[in-house]
Parts: sequence; C-alpha cells; structure tokens
Amino acid sequence: MIGYRFTKYDPSLENKKSSFDNLLKVFLQLLTISSGDVNEAISWMNELDRKYNLTDDNYGMGDFIDDLKKNNFIEQDESGLNFIPTSKSERTIRKQALEEIFGKLKQSMKGNHRTFISGHGDEPTSEKRQYLFGDLMEQIDMTDSIKNAQINHGIDEFNLTEDDLEVEERDYKTITSTVLMIDISHSMILYGEDRITPAKKVAMALSELITTKYPKDTLDIIVFGNDAWPITIKDLPYLEVGPYHTNTVAGLDLAGDILRRRKTNNKQIFMITDGKPTCLKEGPRYYKNSFGLDRKILNRTLDQAAKFRKMGIAITTFMIARDPYLHQFVREFTKINNGRAFYSSLSGLGDFIFEDYIRNRKKRIR
Repeated sequence: MIGYRFTKYDPSLENKKSSFDNLLKVFLQLLTISSGDVNEAISWMNELDRKYNLTDDNYGMGDFIDDLKKNNFIEQDESGLNFIPTSKSERTIRKQALEEIFGKLKQSMKGNHRTFISGHGDEPTSEKRQYLFGDLMEQIDMTDSIKNAQINHGIDEFNLTEDDLEVEERDYKTITSTVLMIDISHSMILYGEDRITPAKKVAMALSELITTKYPKDTLDIIVFGNDAWPITIKDLPYLEVGPYHTNTVAGLDLAGDILRRRKTNNKQIFMITDGKPTCLKEGPRYYKNSFGLDRKILNRTLDQAAKFRKMGIAITTFMIARDPYLHQFVREFTKINNGRAFYSSLSGLGDFIFEDYIRNRKKRIR
C-alpha cells in the first residue's frame, strides 16, 4: 500500500515569502508616493534598507527586485533601461489602499446597505402582498396567484383576476453616480505637506470599493488645476501635482457634464481640495490670483454651488487645509449648495469619505 508522500518542508522558503510580502507593502506605498516611478521607489527602498535593515543575509534587496519581476509586479519599458509597474501592481495598490483606509472601520458598516423602501429593486424578500397598479410583471408570484384563483373561483373553470395576483416584495437598493474631484494645484504640496498622496489613496480605495462591492454604481474621477480633465482608475497611482492654479469652476463644470449623462436618480460630487479657488478661464486666457480669495473667482464658484443645488446634486467638500479664512469660504459654498463639508486631517480623510459614501447610498438625493 502506498502511503502519503510529503514534500520536504523548508522553513527558509517561508521566511523568503514573508520577507517579500513585507517589502512589497513598503514598495507599493513608495510607488504611490513616487507617482509610479519604479526606479525612484527602489532607490528609496535601498536607502531605507541601509538605514533600517529591511533585509538580511538570507534575503537581500536584489532578491526582492528579482521576485518583483518574477511575480509580474514590474517590467522593463520599451527602451529596456527602466522598470515600469504592471497592471498587477495597479490592482494590488488599489486593494492595499482599500484595506489600509477602510479596513479599520466597523464590520457592521459593510454590506449591501439596502434602504427600507419597498420598490422595484432586485433583491426579493419572503414577504408577499396583493398586486397594485404599477407593479412589474416579474414581481408576480404565479404559483400563489394561481392558487388564489382556484380558491376564489373554483377549479372547474380557470379564472384569474387582478384580485388574485400576489407579488413578491423587493428591497429597493439605491444606485449612485459619484464624481470624485481631486485638486492637483501646486498648493497641494506646499508648506512641506504632501496632500496629494492621501487624496490618491482615497480615490484608489473608493474605486476598488465601488468596482468590487457596488458594481452597479458609477465612479468618475476628474482632476482640476488650471483646467479640468477626466482620468481613469489605472491612472491614479501616477497622478502628480502640477504647476497649476486652482480652477474649481472648471472642475465643477466637467462634473456636471458627466452627471447629466448618468441616468441614475442619486448623483453626488466629492471634492478633495485645500479650498482656495485661484483661477478662471475666460475664453482663451486665464484669470488668476494666487494671493487671496478673489471676489470675481469666488462669485463664479458660488454660482456653481447654487446651480448644482437646483439640479439636486449635493457637493461634499473634503477640506484638507487649516486656514480659518479658507474654512469660511467652504462654509459659504456648502450653505449655498445645501451640501456637506468635512474639515479633515490627512489621516482621517478616508474615514470621512467612506462613511459619507455609504450613508448617501441609503437615501435618495433629490
């Protein structure tokens, strides 16, 4: 009789795997900060290794780079001189961002987040009721309806009336269209504070949450500086701040164009910014004032807040600057829009956005 055959257990392989996983987390963080520059991220890792002994004699930084290539996290570009991240790296960064930012929140906050409204949803329940005008045909429980017809009219001659029909109750699940606006003006890295990296992480985590847990929802991501333009999810790790002013009006205009094309009832805008509009585009030229809250620019921005209020679209502003006079502007903008504002530290940004997104899915925004 042939018994069980076991392979030889080699603890060094487990140590190697553990070392790679731990280093990979650091590498992906640095890859996000470096906007996808693999060479720069590896250079930082070498510096950290020299300072904090990330590796040892059994597993060195050269082994880690070889494993990155072997596991398809990086590849060489067309010139063969530089490494670039792969799509696997992008997916892993988004997943890691979701776990980092949202993983610490209560388990009870996760799920399908149904509303308490009965309607034309897609989640049947065990409850039944009599047919009402406007119910969909697919909601009718034919077995119970035929049984009612036999009870009410006898079995000699089949007769089915409206009073015999029973329908299945269904939970109404909201479908939400969200536009996430990210400020990439130069002020997002001023004063030695990196505000763009937390913004990128939040965007990646939110996109991963929606695509995996709420696939019927839509998320569009736009960035705004002197102008505004849409970006894709795969562009997020490579997002960089530019030498731009802050044209909030252009960002809101683009967000409005996108949401007008969406057929959902629930529409919302999340805006991550340091709160100081400094630019307008007037025809081919830009009107700029980076020194303060220019009344001409502010009035145009506040007009946008009023316009979205009439459209029934709430704007939630996540303010990541501490200046009191900027807070005052955000409060005025929020009051006109009837939206919401969060004055968040960089570390708490993800918690705020996640909680607000989940809460908004539970109600209809009109």
